[in-house]
Amino acid sequence: MSGAKKFVDTLVANRKVVVFLKATCPYSAKARSAISSFALKKNAVEWIDLNGRSDAANIQDYLLKITGARTVPRVFIGGKFFGGGDDTVSAKENGLLADTLRSVGAI
Repeated sequence: MSGAKKFVDTLVANRKVVVFLKATCPYSAKARSAISSFALKKNAVEWIDLNGRSDAANIQDYLLKITGARTVPRVFIGGKFFGGGDDTVSAKENGLLADTLRSVGAI
């Protein structure tokens, strides 16, 4: 898991927004739609599709360790875990997502 840990930790530390998802997952699609509904700055979001990755299970095991779940999506904003698909959609609806994206300079 050390390779997965380094991969995840490096991305989360160096990007404003990181979303671990699976293109075939409806919850991932919801989170992507919620985040993409904003006028995002160039390179503000890193979308990591775990489908077909040989290290997907290791990444999801590490996400379990740091977020409490290995399901996708796992959304990180400003170096911190923000939530999953339903959390992200709810945060868009109540304004928290916009505020959080703005606070890290993603929009």
